[in-house]
Amino acid sequence: MTATVLAISGSLRADSYNTLLLHAARKHNPGGLDIEIYEGLRDIPPYDGDLDHPDRRPAAVTELRRRAAEADGLLIATPEFNYSIPGVLKNALDWISTNPTGGETVPLHRKPIAILGAAPTNFGTVRSQLALRQVFVCTGSDVVVKPEVHVFRAHERFDEAGNLTDETSVALLRELLTALRTTIESRGGTAPAA
Repeated sequence: MTATVLAISGSLRADSYNTLLLHAARKHNPGGLDIEIYEGLRDIPPYDGDLDHPDRRPAAVTELRRRAAEADGLLIATPEFNYSIPGVLKNALDWISTNPTGGETVPLHRKPIAILGAAPTNFGTVRSQLALRQVFVCTGSDVVVKPEVHVFRAHERFDEAGNLTDETSVALLRELLTALRTTIESRGGTAPAA
């Protein structure tokens, strides 16, 4: 069986390196994963506890919660803004981390998650990935620890067509996806890949 992975880029930019990184994940998929790239981040409204109820949630939020809950794992590519994760990404995670009625499945709870990121700076997304890992401690998610994929000086690692060309980054990406698949399999999310 193939595991379904919902891939979320924390950037809204059309030419985002993090979105390109998710496309690279699809291209360099080591097998056993069906990577679906989420494209609705712009449609998620600011978190509002008054609307966070199954009968009142905006349609875009309900759809994101459904897709996150049904996925065997998540792959999240985060930029780094002010040494942390972008507000739009944190906002989306807030919407899919709650259980206000006490009777819902929390999409992030015990969900296998892999984190990666790309940035034009020399440190890549080291600090934002650390901040994101802290969020997932709160949600009880099963975060892949290694390898860490920090695509620093990203403008030098993608070609003009948006392809990831750096061999070290490609190798680390494949290792991360393999580790995510292994984590999903260990949780019983899917049968081992052939």
